Amino acid sequence: MRLHRLRITAFGPFAEPQEIDFDALSGAGIFLLHGPTGAGKTSVLDAVCYALYGSVPGPRQAPGTSLRSDHADAGTPTEVTLELTAGGRRLEITRRPEQDRPKKRGSGTTKDKAQSWLREYDGERWQALSRSHQEIGEEIEQLLGMSREQFCQVVLLPQGEFAKFLRADEAARGRLLGRLFDTRRFAAVEQLLAERRRAAEAKVRAGDEKVLAAAQRLAQAAGDSADLRAWPLPGHQPGDPGLAGAVRAWAAVARCSARERLTVAEYALAAVEGRHAAARRAADEERELDRLQRRHAETVRRSALLAGAEPERERVRALLDRARRGALVAPALELRGAASAAHLSAAHAETAARAQLPPALAEAGTEQLSAVEQRLREDLGALGAAQRSEQRSAEIGRERATLEREARDAEEQLRDSADWLAGWEATRAALAERVDAAQQAATLAEQLAGRLEPARLHLNAARRRDALDADAERAEGELLCAREESTAARERWLELKEARLRGIAAELAEALVAGQACTVCGSAEHPAPARPAPGHVDRAAEDSAHARYERAEERRAAVERKLAALQEARAEAEAAAGEATTAELLALTADLSSRHAAAHAAAAGLHTARERLAGAEREHAVRSSDRLDAERRAAGRASRREALDQEQAALEAELALVRDGAPTVAARARTLEDRVRMVTAAAAALRRAEDTAARLKEADAQLADAAFKAGFDTVDAAADAVLPDYERSALQRRLDAWQAEEAMLADRLGESDTALAATRPPAAPDAAEAYEARAAAKLRTAGSSVDAARLRCAELDRLSRQAEQELRALGPLREAYDRVARLAALTAGTSADNERKMRLEAYVLAARLEQVAAAATVRLLRMSGGRYTLVHSDAKASGRGRSGLGLHVVDAWTGSERDTATLSGGETFFASLALALGLADVVTDEAGGMRLDTLFIDEGFGSLDDQALDEVLDVLDSLRERDRSVGIVSHVADLRTRVQAQLEIVKQRGGSLVRHRTASR
Repeated sequence: MRLHRLRITAFGPFAEPQEIDFDALSGAGIFLLHGPTGAGKTSVLDAVCYALYGSVPGPRQAPGTSLRSDHADAGTPTEVTLELTAGGRRLEITRRPEQDRPKKRGSGTTKDKAQSWLREYDGERWQALSRSHQEIGEEIEQLLGMSREQFCQVVLLPQGEFAKFLRADEAARGRLLGRLFDTRRFAAVEQLLAERRRAAEAKVRAGDEKVLAAAQRLAQAAGDSADLRAWPLPGHQPGDPGLAGAVRAWAAVARCSARERLTVAEYALAAVEGRHAAARRAADEERELDRLQRRHAETVRRSALLAGAEPERERVRALLDRARRGALVAPALELRGAASAAHLSAAHAETAARAQLPPALAEAGTEQLSAVEQRLREDLGALGAAQRSEQRSAEIGRERATLEREARDAEEQLRDSADWLAGWEATRAALAERVDAAQQAATLAEQLAGRLEPARLHLNAARRRDALDADAERAEGELLCAREESTAARERWLELKEARLRGIAAELAEALVAGQACTVCGSAEHPAPARPAPGHVDRAAEDSAHARYERAEERRAAVERKLAALQEARAEAEAAAGEATTAELLALTADLSSRHAAAHAAAAGLHTARERLAGAEREHAVRSSDRLDAERRAAGRASRREALDQEQAALEAELALVRDGAPTVAARARTLEDRVRMVTAAAAALRRAEDTAARLKEADAQLADAAFKAGFDTVDAAADAVLPDYERSALQRRLDAWQAEEAMLADRLGESDTALAATRPPAAPDAAEAYEARAAAKLRTAGSSVDAARLRCAELDRLSRQAEQELRALGPLREAYDRVARLAALTAGTSADNERKMRLEAYVLAARLEQVAAAATVRLLRMSGGRYTLVHSDAKASGRGRSGLGLHVVDAWTGSERDTATLSGGETFFASLALALGLADVVTDEAGGMRLDTLFIDEGFGSLDDQALDEVLDVLDSLRERDRSVGIVSHVADLRTRVQAQLEIVKQRGGSLVRHRTASR
């Protein structure tokens, strides 16, 4: 990377535009940037950093700290432009920070948000690449290969910080190197291994808990026995290494004990089964004897009862015989009953039918009634033609009524159309006027909509601006509190550090060992070691105070970032809102909204108005046509009405003769039909009565013949003998049951075993069953014992297999845990194998520090005349401290190695300068080997004598190899005579100025 040109306007102490030509200054290889204190030397470096990364180094970028020059005119914007070459590309970066400017209209100021531009020179002209802060930042960081912190350490070499680095402890060195070399991935590896160790340990403990749970289940399944009381369950805890073997051994003992108990229970069960079988056979014999004896007694009792029921059996047999003979007469009785019922019904119907006839036909016979029916039917047939004439007359009446109704409707329609057509011109004019008004409202609504949306956007931006003002005010309050807290924490830390330094002798005395040389005076005798004074501050208290200070600084930085984000968002909102107030924008938006709503509502009727006008025009055409058609139809209806009147008069004269006094032909036809039905019904009833009388006489003859043949003296006797089927079936079932009972009792009395049992003494089944029950209870008890023993054995086998599976699954978990635990302890520096207790991140940083020390030594040897060499030390730290980041200096004159804190002021300067240059080389290689053609060294030269200064300048002059330039920032007067190319910063009341001076001038 090479810087070419820097333009600064209204930045820091520079009020007027200033331009620095680094190409001219770099021609000599080394150039001097000098000026009085406060002139702005550091501001030039700040401008370079701000142009590249959008922020300045260190606390100068704190929120609320403005980069704008207080000397600049209000209308001049703060701007920094840097032209450089990086990665073979010629680029120009221009940045403007967020700043206030006067409003273009009215009084007061408004905020302009931060802006950035990136351009590239293609050999002919500048091409614009981006205006996005994020894209420009990513592009520059990718080209340089360094973050802002690395750039400030490598290109802008801060000598003061490296002097602190030389004297710092290993923790402070680790923090600085961690930021530069980004070793977070190694810390992440440590954390990952620690997390995996904890996870593996949790899995092992969970596996052990499962094994112990399985052992507890085994103990529950094994129960209580003498063998197990002598061999109790192991009392191991999760994580104990001997847990697996103890559980396996105890499970084997439990299984053997359970099998022995099962064998004993099986022998006892076999003995009980034999006794139970004998008792069961004896009980079966007693129950069988008791059954046979009771069977014989029951047979004797039922035989006696059957003999006593003989008279009833004879009576039932007689009733059943008489009922069988009565069944032969039953069909004739049923036929005679049906004929009698039919004749009675026909007689009643005949009487009712004759009552309906006129007196002249009350005694008429069948032939006379048939003749009357024939005559009435002939009269009824003659009325068919008259009915058709009557229907035609009715149709003519309906048609005339329809014509009258159509005539009235036509007259009303003609009057309505005439009235409507009379007001047509006024209606058309009103509808056209309504269409024009709606069209104008639609045009106005479109115009207002175009103004309303921007007004709403401005109003939302103004509201967001007001809300961000309140948030920024609260954030400023938080920032003030955070700064006060940080200042108080820093003062407390410095007080404790000073107090510790006052008592450092006692702290060093604690590390003295009799017979070993003191690291301060070199003596092996320690006659009076210092003792800690009351209230002595140790290193832990100082570190705790420093940690509180760092936390307060982090909180302050977080609040500053929050405030900066709020201010940037507020600037964007203000730029979007414009210069109007929220109230003005609210009133404007409300006015536009109400006017737009009114216009939109008026324009909503445009389509309806157009439809109504078109509909009215169509209706005008239809009404005009309908009026002509109505006049033509009225003439046709008049001629049709006259023809219908003539036809109806002729039909009515013919119908008057046919009706015979009835109101209508249909009424006359209904009268004739009623008379025909009445005569027909009477004739049918008369014929049915005659037929049923003949059938009744024939049924009486058949019944008398059937009673005689069945053996009955009279018909009534035969009727009394008839029984229903269910009664005859019941009587037959009683006889069948008596016969079956008699046969069954005869069979039983012939059984030999029953007769033999009756001769024996009475049986005693209850005693035998009681004895059997006692034997069965003993058998169940013995069987339960065997089942329990078998179940215990099976459960112990199952649980043993389950425990064995848990133990086998636990093996790989233990191996994984041991492996991960060893790695985690090794990377965390707590393992016994890690002799120096170096964490992985510290180990990587130690390698980087060793590279830095080697690169720094090359230049330190030249600056110190070959006396001093920087070496990295990984000696084990005392106490609980970690090792790996020690830094010592080797003095070639004495051959001793000592701490870098023992260097003098001048020696510390060129040692820290060598360290900074070495660190720059290593970080550059780490960032991808980006060539740095321009370096800046800030202050520290005043502590050097002439010879040391010459040696330092020789080393810096060697950096010019391959067209490399170094800028020295110093106010040492002697450098102005030694360095020809100079950039002088002149401090004036109205703002600083820059002046170039090269060797050619």
